[in-house]
Amino acid sequence: MHRQRTAWPTNRLSFGGDYNPEQWTEEVWREDIRLMTEARVNLVTVGVFSWGSLEPEPGDFDFGWLDRVLGMLGEAGIGVDLATPTASPPVWLLREHPDILPVTRTGERLAQGGRLGWCPSHPVWRAEALRITRTVAERYRDNPALRLWHIGNEFGGGNRRCYCDISAVQFSRWLEGRYGSIDELNRRWGTAFWGHRYRSFGDVLPPRDSGNPGNPSLVLDFDRFSSNALLEHFRAEREVLHDVAPDIPATTNFMVGRGPHVVDYARWAPEMDLLANDHYVIASARSPEQDLAYSADRMRGFDPRRPWLLMEHSTSAVSWQPRNLAKRPGQMLRNSLSHIARGSDGAMFFQWRQSLSGAEQFHSAMVPHAGTGTRVWREVLELGRAVEAIAEVQGAPSGPARVALLVDDEAGWAWEAGPKPHQDLVLTEIAQSFHRALWRRNIAVDVVPVRGAADGAVLDGYELVLVPGLFLVSDETAARLAAFAASGGRVVVSFLSGIVDGDNRVRPGGYPGAFTELLGVSAEEFVVIPDDESVELDGGWRASTWSERLCPGEAQTVAAYRSGDLAGLPAVTRNAVGEGAAWYVSAWLDDLALSRFLAGVTEECGILPIGEVPEGVELVRRRTASADILFVLNHRDDAVRITTRGRELLRGLEVDGVLEVGAGGSAVVREQP
Repeated sequence: MHRQRTAWPTNRLSFGGDYNPEQWTEEVWREDIRLMTEARVNLVTVGVFSWGSLEPEPGDFDFGWLDRVLGMLGEAGIGVDLATPTASPPVWLLREHPDILPVTRTGERLAQGGRLGWCPSHPVWRAEALRITRTVAERYRDNPALRLWHIGNEFGGGNRRCYCDISAVQFSRWLEGRYGSIDELNRRWGTAFWGHRYRSFGDVLPPRDSGNPGNPSLVLDFDRFSSNALLEHFRAEREVLHDVAPDIPATTNFMVGRGPHVVDYARWAPEMDLLANDHYVIASARSPEQDLAYSADRMRGFDPRRPWLLMEHSTSAVSWQPRNLAKRPGQMLRNSLSHIARGSDGAMFFQWRQSLSGAEQFHSAMVPHAGTGTRVWREVLELGRAVEAIAEVQGAPSGPARVALLVDDEAGWAWEAGPKPHQDLVLTEIAQSFHRALWRRNIAVDVVPVRGAADGAVLDGYELVLVPGLFLVSDETAARLAAFAASGGRVVVSFLSGIVDGDNRVRPGGYPGAFTELLGVSAEEFVVIPDDESVELDGGWRASTWSERLCPGEAQTVAAYRSGDLAGLPAVTRNAVGEGAAWYVSAWLDDLALSRFLAGVTEECGILPIGEVPEGVELVRRRTASADILFVLNHRDDAVRITTRGRELLRGLEVDGVLEVGAGGSAVVREQP
C-alpha cells in the first residue's frame, strides 16, 4: 500500500500556474517574478515540457537556466511544483528509438511532434524516463523552493491506447495473471461466438482494427490493461522521487470531467500524495457551470476527507475547441471559487504567460499577449486578492453531502465496447443529468467511484444513493446497494444500469440485470425512442431517447406512459426494501421531469437545498472548525439578494440579514453560528 506524503505545498490556498521560462529571456523572467509577487502567486509548476531544454543531446545537460529560475522564485517566496519532464520526449530520443512512439488501433505509428507520444510498455522508454527523473530529482531535492513533485502531465490525455507489438506481449502477460488459464479466459469472454477461441495467451492480440466490431470483453480488458500500464509508469517515476527525496509529496494532474476517462482515476487516486485536477470549461456544454461543478464534485468524491488542488484551468478562452469563447467578466472568479467551494485548496492556471509560439499560442494565460493593461490581468489580480481573503477555508471539508452519485469509468468503457441498442447514446450524460437536477436546487452531491462500494465504506454517511447509467456492476456492489436500502437508505437506479457483469457479459433474466430483485421490477426489452420524438408520462412528464417495456412486479408505479407503444405501462417505479426504498427510472426523463422526480425523492429523505434562491445562483458550503463558509456564485445576468448573516470575506463587509450579489458576481460569507 502506498504511504502518502500529505504536506500541502503552500501555507495558504495555492495560487499560480504553469510557468515555462525556457520560452523566454532572462529579462522576461525578472518581469515575471515582479508580476507574480504583485498577483500574490505562491506556487508555480515548472519543467513540464523541458526535457529537450535540459538535455539537448544525450548525456549533455544544461541545468543552468533552471538553477537560476528556481533561485529567483525561491528568493521571491514562490514555491515550485517541479515536474519530471517526461510528458514530452526529446526529439533525439525519438530519432534514436522511433519504436517508442505509440501505434494506433489501425496500425499507424504516430509521428513525433506532439506530446505524451510514448508507449508505456516500452522498456527503452521506461529506462530513459526513470534516468531523467532521477537526474532531476538528485539535483533539486534540497532546493529551498521545491514544494511538490509533478509527475509527467495529464496521463490519459495525449497518450491514449498503444496497440504496438510490445504492448501486445505485455497485454498477454497481464491476461495470464488475471485469468490463470486460457480456458478460463475463453469461458468468460464467450469466444465461441464467431469461433474466436484461443489456444494460448500468446494468441490474444490487442483489439486492433479487423474491419468488424471486437469482442466487448476483449476491448474492455484492453482498456483496463492500458490504464494499468500508464499507472505502472507513474508508480515507477514516483518511487524514484520518493527514494531520492522522501519528504516531498508527488502528484500528477488528472483530467476528471464527465468521462469515461482514458485511465481509471478511481484506481489512481489512492496512489497520489496530493490529488490534483485540470478542468476547462466546455463552451458547448448544456450548462458549463454545472459541468464544472460535476468535475469538482467527482474530484472530492475520491476522498471527501482531504482537499484536492485545481492544477489547471483557464483565465479566458482555450484554443482547442471548435468555438473558443472568452470568459465573461467575473467568470474567472466564479469558476475558481466554484472549485474551491467544492474542495480545492487552490486555483491554478495553464499558464502564467501566454506563449508567442507553439501549438497553444492562443490559449489564454494569466499574463496575456496584450500585457497587464487588460481585463484578464485585472481579474487575475482580483482573484489573487480573493484567494488570500478566504485563506481560512484551507483544509476545511466541503459539505457534508447526504447524497452520493455512483460513477465508474469501467462501466463507461463497457458501454463503448461493441455495438449497442442506441449507438449515439452517451452513457455519461445520464449521470450528468441526475447531477444537474440536484445542482440546480443547490443540493450537495458527492460523485463517488463505485470502487469500494462493495465493502460499504463508500456509502457510509449517505442517505440517498443515485445509480445513473452504471452499465457494468459487480455482484458485490449490487449486494451492497441492496443492503444499504434494506437498512433504511434510499437508492435510485436509472436505465442502462446493472446490464453486464465484470466480464462485459449480459446478465440474463431481464433488465436491469443485477438490480431486478432490489427494484422489484424488470424489463423484457429496450424500446429506443426515435430522434426528435418524445413520449408523455403521468403528471405532464416527458421522456425521449430511451424507454423500456417493464413487466409488472411488486414495485409501485410512480409514473406510467400516457402515449406511445408503452401507454399504460410503468415508466418509474418505487419498491419498498426493508426499512428503505429503491426507485427505478426506466426512461430518459427530460430535465423538468427528472428535477420534479428527484425533488420528491429528496423530500422523502428530508434532504433540503442549502437555500432558496433563483435558478442560476450556486450555493456551496465549506465547514471550518469555527464557522460555515458560504460561497454564493451568481451565474445570472441580474443581481440577486441572499438571506444570510455574517462577514462577507471578499469585500470585508458585515451582512445582517440580506446580501446583494451583482450580475455575474460572487460572494463568500463566514456565517454566524
